[in-house]
Amino acid sequence: MTNKKVVLAYSGGLDTSVILKWLINKGYKVICFVGDVGQIEDFKEVEKKALQTGATKVYIEDLKEEFITDFIYPALRANAIYEGRYLMATSLARPVLAKRQLQVAAKENAQYVAHGATGKGNDQVRFELTYYALNPEIRVISPWKDPVFLNEFKGRTDMLNYAQKYNIPVTASKKKPYSEDENLMHISHEAGILEDPNYAPQEDIFSRTTSPKDAPDTETIIELHFKKGIPTKIIDKTNSTTKTAPLELYTYLNHLGSKNGIGRLDMVENRFIGIKSRGVYETPGATILWEAKRDLEGIAMDKEVMHIRDTLTPKISELIYNGFWYSAEMEFLMAAINKSQEHVTGKVTLSLYKGNVTPIARESPLSLYDPELSSMDIEGGFDQTDSKGFININAVRLKAYSAILKKTKDDRV
Repeated sequence: MTNKKVVLAYSGGLDTSVILKWLINKGYKVICFVGDVGQIEDFKEVEKKALQTGATKVYIEDLKEEFITDFIYPALRANAIYEGRYLMATSLARPVLAKRQLQVAAKENAQYVAHGATGKGNDQVRFELTYYALNPEIRVISPWKDPVFLNEFKGRTDMLNYAQKYNIPVTASKKKPYSEDENLMHISHEAGILEDPNYAPQEDIFSRTTSPKDAPDTETIIELHFKKGIPTKIIDKTNSTTKTAPLELYTYLNHLGSKNGIGRLDMVENRFIGIKSRGVYETPGATILWEAKRDLEGIAMDKEVMHIRDTLTPKISELIYNGFWYSAEMEFLMAAINKSQEHVTGKVTLSLYKGNVTPIARESPLSLYDPELSSMDIEGGFDQTDSKGFININAVRLKAYSAILKKTKDDRV
């Protein structure tokens, strides 16, 4: 018998089920790893199917809490949003999955890890960069980049025939004309009919959020509490529900966001490998969190610190999206983010209504907001005559630039 062991990131779908059997037929002992990051799945059935197909062992790992505290919340503190719009739920889930897959490989003394991500997408990069960052000695099997595998499986029909040949159970269901990826943070819909960027998604595509048109006609008022940029409590003012534990808090936010039609996004984004991709996303809870925390920063974060942090956010978002969660540059940037969040403590009151998240009040024990200084009616400790010198100093270079332009026949005025 061979002693080559491989830990396969397994979902129970057609692709990874075929890959499981294909690896066995290539002489590997295959251990299946299934990470629960909040997807709706019958994990007992997935385990049964893996063992029936030939896996020697199956690990079902609950990663939901770790996903929230070690990946979603750090991204929240960085205000990470890819290309100014996408909250990157898939990108954030991949490193937590790959990390635990490597831990299973170490426990099982497996020399190889494998995944079923295609050679055109981002996930192959995210998985493999995490593998190599955390274990440079690991050996990676990526069938969708293997010429032998590609020659054998040119399409879905070949995979179905292979499944039939080796008695691999295939769920008999009508295949959706698009693909989906789901976790605690979101569900994404892409490919198939959605590849046409001019195709407007029909309502039956959405499964995580109520249509804003059908959402309740009354607003939901909530309080979100933060400590150093991390959510610590939610209070639903409409029924006094309170949640503090990370998973319960986040799950309740998802419930409220879903009910109120919050978190839908339809965009064309730039994949790391250079291909543009259209995605339709539903991210209810995270949309509320990002809006609330950013609002709290307005009262509790120093102006220059905020502006410098905002210059770092696009780079951090790009690193997360491209699979560099575990990298020297990410550690460096996140150290700055952690420092920037030291005073982001307090609470934000928000109105949730028909797809909208509207902050309506905020307070912080570390507030930098001074009502007297800001008031137009109270003189306070600010001498308004000081503004004359302030403006004069800032106008020096503008006057110099204007003089140069006049010498070159400036026609602005």
